[in-house]
Amino acid sequence: MSTHEEQMARDTADLEKFGYQQELNRGLGTFSSFAVAFSYISPSTGIFTLFFLGMSALGARLWWTWPTVALFQFIVALNFAEVTSHFPLAGSVFQWTKYLAGRGYAWITGWFYIFAGILTVASVCATLPIALIPALNNMFGWSLNDALGSADQKVVALITLALITILNIYGVRLVAIVNNTGVVFEILGMVVFAVFLAAVHNQNGAGVIFQSSQAGNYAVFPAATTLPFFLVGMFMSLYVIYGFDTASTLAEETRNPRAEAPKAVLASVIGAFVIGAIFLWGVLIAAPNIADEAKGLATSPGTIIADVMTQAGTTLYLLVVSAAIFVCCMAILTSTIRLAFGMARDDQLPFSKTMAKVSPRLHTPIATCIIVGALAAVPFIQFAGAAVIAVGATASIYLSYLLGNLAFFRARTKGWPRTQAPFKLGAWGMVVNVVAVLWGLAMMLNFLWPSGAVNAWDPGSASASNYLRIFSNPKPVQSDYYTQGQQLLNFHIDFLNKIPVIWTVFVVIFVVGALYYWFGQKKKPWEPVVPPGEDVSMVIPGV
Repeated sequence: MSTHEEQMARDTADLEKFGYQQELNRGLGTFSSFAVAFSYISPSTGIFTLFFLGMSALGARLWWTWPTVALFQFIVALNFAEVTSHFPLAGSVFQWTKYLAGRGYAWITGWFYIFAGILTVASVCATLPIALIPALNNMFGWSLNDALGSADQKVVALITLALITILNIYGVRLVAIVNNTGVVFEILGMVVFAVFLAAVHNQNGAGVIFQSSQAGNYAVFPAATTLPFFLVGMFMSLYVIYGFDTASTLAEETRNPRAEAPKAVLASVIGAFVIGAIFLWGVLIAAPNIADEAKGLATSPGTIIADVMTQAGTTLYLLVVSAAIFVCCMAILTSTIRLAFGMARDDQLPFSKTMAKVSPRLHTPIATCIIVGALAAVPFIQFAGAAVIAVGATASIYLSYLLGNLAFFRARTKGWPRTQAPFKLGAWGMVVNVVAVLWGLAMMLNFLWPSGAVNAWDPGSASASNYLRIFSNPKPVQSDYYTQGQQLLNFHIDFLNKIPVIWTVFVVIFVVGALYYWFGQKKKPWEPVVPPGEDVSMVIPGV
């Protein structure tokens, strides 16, 4: 028996300890595992989507939100890496909390995370036309409408969603080939463009990220250095640097996952930080006028590059970004499908028996691919652009991460981990876990903190929740942001139109989930699950 076959046999036997058979295709190596997680993060995608939001709050100083978020998300990733090494299963946060927290807690965590993934898929599919439509118009002389929330954007986004769903149906190996190629081009493309911009189109100098500027649309803050505006400006970085647990979610398709998946989790955060930091710096150095760029609803790295480069160079950049966004869409859908499959396999979702079936030929859960893809199309019924969908997606992800970290903290107070694993934090485990919990709590306050002010840029009222009314359900004020937000997303119910969309998303997901759990899921049989090598004291029998 070859070394490869021996490893596959060990991985299959390890999975059987958790009560599962090897049905998915275990064909991912270390780089492929890293590449899928990196693609989920995809610095070029998230920066392209919400660059204007960070600029309007902080100007060039938005760069400092990147290392801040990356540092704390790396701490979260350290926590996740250790848990991954103990539980190398499809489903990440749901599986981990199932073993360390109990039935009801794990279920609501997984429920929120599924919808967070679905919303993220939708938001990234909605981002692709922002880059692709201008590129197509430049190349072919077309006149496709790239305005916020346009019908052409919607069509391109839905075509993208259909394509990535088909690719996922035909197997993780095909996804990995496309994804690995896309990651290489994204990394090279972002670095090359950043260096070129900084060297050839140096408008502001390397010190631009230290400069104070009146960047906001209302110029109500002279230096953009106050904490509220920093918290608001962080939203771009917060939207980008998550999804690193995708390497964990694909553990059943990764060779030697207890050792390799944790490496991929951490490497994806480090890689995204380095590439994103270089690219952001290069774009800000080349920006012709920081204050003017901060005032545009359509401002993106693409618009800055278009101001300083030829049409051919701009088109090339947009095509590179479009490719990166496409593989990002595909990776996020892959991750969400595996989470849904992991829950369905445990009979934790509606239509679980159908969703848990794996094609013996393609080694993919075809029904789950189709259902998750269809749910990701729901936000397009009333399409309001990528930023609107990103609001609910980001907050839901951070809530799921927080719930997971709270479960891990409780388990650590009871003595977990009691068994050895290839990746371990040792005595630092509790410290890392506490910091991860505090970070998660702080960001949830940032997302949800209420404010009655009608002007989201008032220095005394800035919070992500209030600030993001411009994309969700704004109060009428004299602002293009508010006006466009009202036109694009209108629930036709007065009180809903006065509530930040994050609140609406949370309430709907929780209420629907609670009703289903109480009247359907709770009636299903459940036996407390015990991790291999642990004992039943680690598990809450659960509600």
